Amino acid sequence: MAHYFTDNRNLEENRKEHSFRFSGHLYTFVTDNGVFSKTGVDRGTEILLEACLDEHLYGRVLDLGCGYGVVSAVLGTAFPSVKMTAVDINPRAVELTQINCAQNHVPCDAFVSDGFAAVDGLFSHVITNPPIRAGKAVIYGMFEDSFRHLVRRGTLIAVIRRKQGAESAVKKLTEIFGNCEVISRDKGYWVLRSTKLTD
Repeated sequence: MAHYFTDNRNLEENRKEHSFRFSGHLYTFVTDNGVFSKTGVDRGTEILLEACLDEHLYGRVLDLGCGYGVVSAVLGTAFPSVKMTAVDINPRAVELTQINCAQNHVPCDAFVSDGFAAVDGLFSHVITNPPIRAGKAVIYGMFEDSFRHLVRRGTLIAVIRRKQGAESAVKKLTEIFGNCEVISRDKGYWVLRSTKLTD
C-alpha cells in the first residue's frame, strides 16, 4: 500500500473533482488516487480551518503536509494579505495543490519537501493536519522543526484526534515551545496552538 505521506506518483491516476462550502465560499478541488481524504474534505481539516478563522493570521503562512491544498486555498481566501507556502513529501499532492490554489484564485508557493528539508526562511504561522500514521517520531520531528522555522510570537496550529495522541502531543508541544493551548475541541478532534516566545 502506497501511503499518502510518501512519494507515490507511480499510482494510477484517477482525478475527480468535489466541492466544499466553507464560511460563505464555495471551493472546487481536484483530487486523485494516493492523496489524503480524496473523496471530500475530512472533518479534522474542517475543524482546523474553523479554529484558524478565529486567529489573526499574518505574514508568511506554511501549510505543512498540504495534501491537495485545502488549507492553503481556504486560508489564502480568508486572509488575502498572507503569503501562503505549501509543502508535502508527495509530488502528486503538491501538483494538485498548485492546481487547486490556481482554480480557487489563491496565490501559493507549493513545492515538494520532506518536512522542512527544502524550506527556507521563517514563518508567522505553521498550520498542519499531520500524517498520524507516519508515527510519533515523524510528527514530533515536524513540531520541533516548526519551532525552528517560526518568527518570534509565531504560532504552530495543529489538529489531532484525542484517540490518536492529542494529549501526548500537548505534552510534547509544551516541552518544545513552553506552552500549548487547546483552542478547539470538536467530535474528538483537538486543535492545538503553541506560540514561539523566544527569538
